[in-house]
Amino acid sequence: MGADHAHHPPSSRRTVVAGLAVLVPLAVVTLAALLWLWPDGRTDTGATPSGVQRVTGTVTGVQLGRCPAATEGAPQPDPATCGNAVVRADGGEVVTLRLPSGPGAQRFAAGDDVILLRDADGKYQISDHDRTAPLWLFGAAFALAVIAFGRWRGVTALVGLAVTFVLLLTFVIPGILEGEPPLLVAIVGAAAIMLTVLYLTHGFSLATSMAVLGTLASLTLTGLLSYGALGFARLNGITDDSALVLDMSLKIDTQGLLLASIIIGALGVLDDVTVTQAVTVAELAHANPSYGFARLYRAAGRIGRAHIASVINTIILAYAGASLPLLLLFSIGQQPLGEVLTTPVIAQEIVRSIVGTLGLIAAVPITTALAALTASRHHPEEEPAEEPEPHNGFFTPRQDSFTPPERPARHRRRART
Repeated sequence: MGADHAHHPPSSRRTVVAGLAVLVPLAVVTLAALLWLWPDGRTDTGATPSGVQRVTGTVTGVQLGRCPAATEGAPQPDPATCGNAVVRADGGEVVTLRLPSGPGAQRFAAGDDVILLRDADGKYQISDHDRTAPLWLFGAAFALAVIAFGRWRGVTALVGLAVTFVLLLTFVIPGILEGEPPLLVAIVGAAAIMLTVLYLTHGFSLATSMAVLGTLASLTLTGLLSYGALGFARLNGITDDSALVLDMSLKIDTQGLLLASIIIGALGVLDDVTVTQAVTVAELAHANPSYGFARLYRAAGRIGRAHIASVINTIILAYAGASLPLLLLFSIGQQPLGEVLTTPVIAQEIVRSIVGTLGLIAAVPITTALAALTASRHHPEEEPAEEPEPHNGFFTPRQDSFTPPERPARHRRRART
């Protein structure tokens, strides 16, 4: 299952035993903690059933009308949202409903699949578009693309993605809602995801094991840095209405919830970096059997530095894109940059980005050293002379390292005559 196509040099029995001595206890502890913290399904959110049912339907016609006059200072309604829609519910009932209006109201046309809300009295209301069919198409296109490119590895990657979703939806989220410490639930969930998905996707190999150990070490460092940074910056995790509602109604530790989100978010990028470094070292060792620990570490480290440089920019752009509406609001308010950066919501994202980046930076040398230690065939003291450093992206050979080949004997005889 999940065969690994990378080339792995033979490793000593001592190396394999040392790796198993760490990974086996880790797997046993993770499984025990998973069973101990597994939700029992008795979550009490304190909410009472509303009696409102979701029903799907199809718009058969739209009759636009004149929009009512808006009060002074209120935004003008969109003319495309003023009127009625004739909707056929899935049960066959045909009803005429008022189109949703007001700021942010969506537009509906004949043939649109919609979501209807039906209350206890049997009255309907248009809620939203039904996006089930488009999402299924997107998912099918995604799965086909992954399988077409990755083949068997793509299949195992999709299975790993399904395992991640199952653990998040059945363990992490319900466990936090039942009142378990969010940080502990996130650590156990992240460890279970890491052990399952990495081995399932990349196969049971020494390179994958080194990636697991590197991810574990980097994730531990990220958690410690996050805990210290949130305390030092006085961030409690309450930056929006959602966190406030969770803190007031469910008594959830919002700071622990923030720590949990940082750990789970960091795991998604860490496994990419650690697997890349471990496989890079394995391929370098296969292509250059004479390379020892130091040369493997230096060569793979250069690749890791280039990878980290691009990943850092990716993280910053991802957070900026997610917070773009908020940044626009700050820009409209014309607040000084110093005041904007010290607001809780921006400061939280800054701390999240910095500690996540520090964990990524640490992942490269840790994983590279572990992989190089297991893949090298020679002791560092027995290595040949140091390889040349790259110059402007290319290797510049040493001037005294070139020895012209000796001519065959017959050419030497011709030269004498």
